Amino acid sequence: MAVSTSHESRRAPTRASEPILSARRVTKIYGTGPQATEALRGLDLDVAAGEMVAVMGPSGSGKTTLLNCLSGLDDINSGTIRIDGHPIHDMDDAKRTRHRAESMGFIFQAFNLIPVFTAVENTELPLLLAGRKSRDARAQAIETLERVGLGHRLGHRPPELSGGEQQRVTIARALAGRPKLVWADEPTGNLDSETAGQVLGLLREMHAEGLTVLLVTHDETIGGSAQRLVRMQDGLIVSDEPMKSTSPRRRARRAVKASTT
Repeated sequence: MAVSTSHESRRAPTRASEPILSARRVTKIYGTGPQATEALRGLDLDVAAGEMVAVMGPSGSGKTTLLNCLSGLDDINSGTIRIDGHPIHDMDDAKRTRHRAESMGFIFQAFNLIPVFTAVENTELPLLLAGRKSRDARAQAIETLERVGLGHRLGHRPPELSGGEQQRVTIARALAGRPKLVWADEPTGNLDSETAGQVLGLLREMHAEGLTVLLVTHDETIGGSAQRLVRMQDGLIVSDEPMKSTSPRRRARRAVKASTT
């Protein structure tokens, strides 16, 4: 991993696995002139395929900005970001959007579900937008909803679902396209502790099967359940440490238990 705590970048050491995400000297500035705010200050980060990385820090530290810039949802002012070898900020908007649809999934604190769509319609929508045939998209959406325990709620709309069920729909929507990388911004922020533990356990199970996950959280329990914990402050990565080595499934069980006690 590479950590930059200043504008000066350092070369990242070689990982056992080729990085699926590589960011170098990334800066993000909001505003201009005297009102300009440097949200990201020349940071570096590598994430290997199959890792689960948690990003923590105080409000305003740049966590969500980092996720948005790394995923291509937001532009950067300088630096390079490669996802699976592709420099995403060199792509035009259409190509970047297509790349996200084909290789990434997103889970947000706000569920961002369409209220008049059923669970299965919300889940299949990104697949349809990516050009999947309607029959294939529907079958894949149903399969993924069943996987997250919502096979009995396929025809229910968001107002008819609990908060935990709505977040499971968002997870199914993120996973239905079989992405290589999932971004999660405070995925348990609107949930009670028991439901949060269940959602975290589900993410851990998916990670145990090889999914790469980068999540932003304020919750120390969730941060401690990841393989790596990255801490940010004032737009810089101030620490980047591996967590205690345990199996992914054991970390999932431990995180669920801690979140429900």
